[in-house]
Amino acid sequence: MSAPSPITTHVLDTAKGRPAEGIAIVLERKQGDTFAVVGQGHTDTDGRLRTLLEPGTLTAGTYRIHFDLAPYYGDAAHFFPEASIVFVVTDLAAHYHVPLLLSPFGYSTYRGS
Repeated sequence: MSAPSPITTHVLDTAKGRPAEGIAIVLERKQGDTFAVVGQGHTDTDGRLRTLLEPGTLTAGTYRIHFDLAPYYGDAAHFFPEASIVFVVTDLAAHYHVPLLLSPFGYSTYRGS
């Protein structure tokens, strides 16, 4: 078994009461005044993306996870076509789990475990 990704996410659709499958996600790291892509993928059937960053490549700094929500909602009414979460990595030995709790007209996040 390979080492786990140091940054993971999980998207839960709180309006439907189930995981949000197939959401495109991009992980970026801040470099100067811009962000550079360091990982990407789609949520699985459990709403998880466990492979955002290759093991051993985590560096201290500011990261951003971008969720492309419009395709998930399709023609259904929604207010947020995308969501971005910016967070800071300081402990290179830690695991950073950044979940997104989603509904058509709101979202929230927290530092998971």
